[in-house]
Amino acid sequence: MNKEEICFESASSMREKLIAEELTSEELTELFIERIQKLNPKINAYCTFTFDLAREAAKEADNLIHEGNQDLPLLCGIPISIKDLMEIEGYRTTFGSKLYEDYVSNTDEIAVKRLKEAGAVILGKTNTPAFGHIAVSHNLVFETTKNPWNLEKTSGGSSGGAGASVAAGLGPLALGSDGGGSIRIPSSFCGIFGLKPTFGRVPRNLHGTIGWATLDHYGPLTRYVEDAALMLEALWGPHPSDRFILPSPKTDLYHPLMEGELPKLKIGLSLDLGFVKAIDPEVEEGVSEAAKEFENMNWTVDPVKIKIRKPELAFNTIVTAGFAYDLQKEYKKQKEKIDDTLQKMIEAGLTYSALDVKRAEAKREEINTKIEQQFKKYDLLISPSTAVPAFDLGIMYPPKIAGKGVSPVAWMSYTYPLNMTGHPAASIPCGWTKERLPIGMQIIGKRFDELTVLQAAKAFQNLKPWQAEKPEWA
Repeated sequence: MNKEEICFESASSMREKLIAEELTSEELTELFIERIQKLNPKINAYCTFTFDLAREAAKEADNLIHEGNQDLPLLCGIPISIKDLMEIEGYRTTFGSKLYEDYVSNTDEIAVKRLKEAGAVILGKTNTPAFGHIAVSHNLVFETTKNPWNLEKTSGGSSGGAGASVAAGLGPLALGSDGGGSIRIPSSFCGIFGLKPTFGRVPRNLHGTIGWATLDHYGPLTRYVEDAALMLEALWGPHPSDRFILPSPKTDLYHPLMEGELPKLKIGLSLDLGFVKAIDPEVEEGVSEAAKEFENMNWTVDPVKIKIRKPELAFNTIVTAGFAYDLQKEYKKQKEKIDDTLQKMIEAGLTYSALDVKRAEAKREEINTKIEQQFKKYDLLISPSTAVPAFDLGIMYPPKIAGKGVSPVAWMSYTYPLNMTGHPAASIPCGWTKERLPIGMQIIGKRFDELTVLQAAKAFQNLKPWQAEKPEWA
């Protein structure tokens, strides 16, 4: 097996090789470091390298394995990347903003600490827009992340660096966050798997911010569904510092996924979630055809009508009011260090009243009720992940979809409602456009039921594997 093939293997397979001592973590880590140094300049997925930390962790992992330890950490010796919204002790964390351009963390994010405890080898930080405020990945500190499948297209965001790194074979695992689609959008655009767990599954450090406090989910971006289960298993569980965290104990996800019997599922398919007015025809056809694959397993797939009405204003109100609260002082004193798009969001947020915010919260409850109604009849819901494939670099959103003028967030209409409700949702590659850009299918589960989402995703992966596809230049 050559170096490239190893870098595109599953983390689960890497783990087996490490335990069997067919490969050392130090060797594996050096392969990825060499690859990152060579290829990252083309896509700008990583913004900060932690190679010294990685080499130290790899050496520790090899020692544990060589000593014959039978209780090895879950991710022992496996390389991973961390989104630059999350702190790693002793390394720069900019949050994608010039306001924190020189900030060096003196602590580990809770999730980062758990990954370290699980034996993961952290290669570096991945690029993100300032404070994750938009769904494409560029900022004033590290500039733009490009899509590995077409270097003139966006990788999506705000976990765009994470998505691009996995798609380009610059690491098998990536930790991202998702406040409005920020795991699922880059997963869809970059042709990988990404899972937003139930809200409260993975503890977060909010850094005193309000903007994403009730919307943000931490989760995995991977090439293989089973790797996401392995990684999530290492991440989730209660922690006293996050008041939103669920009290559920750590449970085994990986073995039930790989060895458990598949249930016979009933799936509801929605191509509009009741409010989406425009979708790219190739995306619509790709998801429709992909959903039929489940019928080959004798699962039921029914079209459903979900009557969600105009969620966009509510989502924008909650997010922009949060940013206005978080950054109003910096906006007044250091405006030049704030991205133009974030300035506009702050300005919009400053116009909202307390009544406006509460009206948005009421809409949020209404959306949750509409989604929950579907789960009285269906085990899962399926929709497109995004209304379009990856669009051109340098723009915030496509001004038209299928020839129709649309709002700035119309292209991401399938993702953000699920942040408002907190349901688990994943994006899985399901096809390609004529321009050879990935199409993502979203799998939505009942609250607390990540396992069924993973089982359906793994079943689809078995039917329609995509991992043999690689960007030509990579």
